[in-house]
Amino acid sequence: MAAAVCAVAASAEVTPLSVYGGLPNVEQVEISPDGTKLAISLTDGEKRMMVIREAAEGGKALAALNFGDKKLRALQWAGPEHVLVTTSMAAEVFGLAGPKREYLMGFDYNLVTHKQTALMANQENAMNVILETPDVRFIDGAPYAFVEGVHFNDNRGWNTLYKVNLKTGVTRMLDSGGSDDTDDWLVSPEGQPLAQSLYDQKQGAWSLRIKTAKGWITAEKTISKMGSRGLSGIGRDGKTVLVWMNDGEDTDKTVLHEYALDGSHAVVPDSDTYDSLIHAPDGSRLVGGFSLVGDERHYTFFDAKAQASWNAVVKAFLGDQVSLVSWSDDRRKVVVQVDSPTMGPAYALVDLNAKSARFLAEVYKDLTPEGVSEVKPIKYKAADGLEITGYLTLPRGKAAKNLPLVVLPHGGPEGRDTLGFDWWSQALASRGYAVLQPNFRGSEGFGWKFVQAGFGQWGKAMQTDLSDGVRILAKQGTIDPKRVCIVGASYGGYAALAGATMDPGVYRCAASVAGPADLKRMLVDSNSRFESSNNSTLRYWLRFMGADGLKDPDLAAISPAKMADKVEIPLLLIHGKDDTVVPYVQSTIMASAMKKAGKPVELVTLAGEDHWLSRGATRLQMLTSVVDFLEKNNPPN
Repeated sequence: MAAAVCAVAASAEVTPLSVYGGLPNVEQVEISPDGTKLAISLTDGEKRMMVIREAAEGGKALAALNFGDKKLRALQWAGPEHVLVTTSMAAEVFGLAGPKREYLMGFDYNLVTHKQTALMANQENAMNVILETPDVRFIDGAPYAFVEGVHFNDNRGWNTLYKVNLKTGVTRMLDSGGSDDTDDWLVSPEGQPLAQSLYDQKQGAWSLRIKTAKGWITAEKTISKMGSRGLSGIGRDGKTVLVWMNDGEDTDKTVLHEYALDGSHAVVPDSDTYDSLIHAPDGSRLVGGFSLVGDERHYTFFDAKAQASWNAVVKAFLGDQVSLVSWSDDRRKVVVQVDSPTMGPAYALVDLNAKSARFLAEVYKDLTPEGVSEVKPIKYKAADGLEITGYLTLPRGKAAKNLPLVVLPHGGPEGRDTLGFDWWSQALASRGYAVLQPNFRGSEGFGWKFVQAGFGQWGKAMQTDLSDGVRILAKQGTIDPKRVCIVGASYGGYAALAGATMDPGVYRCAASVAGPADLKRMLVDSNSRFESSNNSTLRYWLRFMGADGLKDPDLAAISPAKMADKVEIPLLLIHGKDDTVVPYVQSTIMASAMKKAGKPVELVTLAGEDHWLSRGATRLQMLTSVVDFLEKNNPPN
């Protein structure tokens, strides 16, 4: 009997929240161009490090670099001896107008000398930051990084293209753009400026300039109010300029055009079906595209042999979701992330020459099968008949009947949830809650009409799409309608606030993480980052919110802070102090409005945390605060 009691106790053990809420133990894995080495981004509590090791099974470690509390955003091989590391930090820069921003910084690690060198660190009249991850090219056998930075001239900062010789460290200005509208460059395989993208924020005018033997020519100029055109790399032949176009006027299809050096262009066949693009490992050409069809991941390669190789990779993990992470230049060694419905995500290495596959590391090392709950795709009709898809995570060991529910809407709002492991929903399910993640109207991936259906529906139909899901699950007997709370981050945080203020009688409690509360104030703060108060970001948000301008009273009508007196349920606010997307002040505004209305509210401040919950301690603090709040106000038992 004692053994039986022990067995029951062991089976009832709950996975610690730190398993879900801490940073992933492995964040990135990049294989070297020759397929012999792996660069791995690891975490240990708050610390991040990069480890370089031999790719062979049992291979030795070659180097380790501790980045402390820096946020690692990307790893890139630049040949077999250099790894480029991109980090970020939130900061206010002296002399620059506007609020705190998230800045990128680049470093080169030389595997031969074991020296780390900061990119853009000692450039005269330049910031020591980069605007995006570098491009890598090889010129006469030497690796070069092409970096977009900011050069100061005439008391102004200009986007500028720099060329860095990674062997010598010599950096020189390659192109200054010639206009303050220049926002991107494309570098040819030979290491020369090939194209420029220019965007006039105020006028909404986009231009494409191509470098020819006779100099720069304007190949395209058009009005794109939403700023939905840009460079996408080098085309299929390794010579053309690839441009994505999505004006968002009457279609959500992003169409790719290949521009020749004479300015002529043609559409890439089937490019409107791709959600993202696949480039050759060295960036020299477009080789395929990725699309999410329903819950199925599809990788399409233009080359039949490459397609057959990828199909062989997928077959090695039948029943799991497989995502391409990185691959060697010959595309015979492939690193993938494998998402198992019973084990959670892990990295694996496939050797197509050896016809072998082996797991490299689990993303969450302490996650066991007992800590992974079932995720079911669901569909239901909204009140107006629109079909809504989503995912329902069911707690292990409980019958799907009269369950307590947490509605967990995604951010964006033009984002979407997908099938697979989600640390937040899994954590809530481990505490006994069913978790509903609806792809409400306005979400991407379901056609332009579906996105468009969300315009002007903040706090309205976008909100009732969530509560319609609650009503359907209650009608089916899956959940107890008296035990429902709503939790979300970013736009999901707004939805939680709107659930408490604009959709009464549905939720027992609400928790908002970095949720906008005063929409006019948020747009005003966002505008302070631009020289022009009329810009594509403002135009995008006004269209989505259904407002004619910053003075439109409709903004107040859908701002939860203006309706704090209507809150009749417990409310929790959580916000990162270093949030540069939805400023921290949004939660203090909501807290002040609640106190003024005589309503109880709790505000949890995440010190040093950004919008994306990039730090382990504060991410866990958020999760623990939410779970404590739910268990107090909506006990799972």
